[in-house]
Amino acid sequence: MADANIAEIFRDIVRTCVRKLGLLQKADASCCGITVAQCQTLVEIGKSKCLSLNELSELLTLDKSTMSRTVDNLVNAGVVARQIDKEDRRYMKITLTEKGNEMVEVINSNMENYFEQILNSIPEEKHGLVTEALPYLLTAVNNTEMSFIERQICSGIIREEGRCE
Repeated sequence: MADANIAEIFRDIVRTCVRKLGLLQKADASCCGITVAQCQTLVEIGKSKCLSLNELSELLTLDKSTMSRTVDNLVNAGVVARQIDKEDRRYMKITLTEKGNEMVEVINSNMENYFEQILNSIPEEKHGLVTEALPYLLTAVNNTEMSFIERQICSGIIREEGRCE
């Protein structure tokens, strides 16, 4: 088990990074006049070129109804298009329009510049250390069960307040 003090420091660093990066996403999305969820949706479609609603839901960990509303709004804004798959008519492909591609280019350019600034503020001899450690963090986050977190929360304060059963 990790040292409690190290775990607390780690948690504080990660929480601060998540908060700051969340604010960055809001600022980046707002410059394009869209929500963070719409921004993330556009970027994922841009990376893959073509995704289904189910694939988007899984990638962004959103339920299908929320993802459907997000895509509907993007279709209405003219930045994504729905196309029925010619081979399987039950399958709806979601792609970027020309306007959507332009937005993704702006978003990606802004993000690349921002992360380049972050990396440039880290001593060059530490770049490898940072980029080597981050995939381990991502793997650990992906492999940690949410039920573990829920059990921990429910065994503490929330249970005392009667919110967990």
